[in-house]
Amino acid sequence: MLQNKVYDPHAAEEKMNVIYEMTLKWAHQLEQSRIIEYTELQRRPWSLIWRNVLAGTARGVGIAVGFTFFAATIIYVLQTLGALNLPIIGDYIADIVRIVQRQLELNTY
Repeated sequence: MLQNKVYDPHAAEEKMNVIYEMTLKWAHQLEQSRIIEYTELQRRPWSLIWRNVLAGTARGVGIAVGFTFFAATIIYVLQTLGALNLPIIGDYIADIVRIVQRQLELNTY
């Protein structure tokens, strides 16, 4: 009951091409996932710590600079509105100025 199988070199070559294409696809996907860089970071924890310290510092500086620009813009807008001498807004700004002056006069330390 043995079946005589005929060796077809063309079919074998097609299978090898399919396997080769799949291997290239997997290799490309692994390169895109940067798994090598991840494993290197896992092997060198001080490098990972250093990168996180730098990232945290940059994030903190960015937040500080952003808040400074935001606060400066708000203060500028409030000064402009205060100069217009609008009745309701002017009273509101005067209250804010009084609160800030009281806080500056108190020595909490």
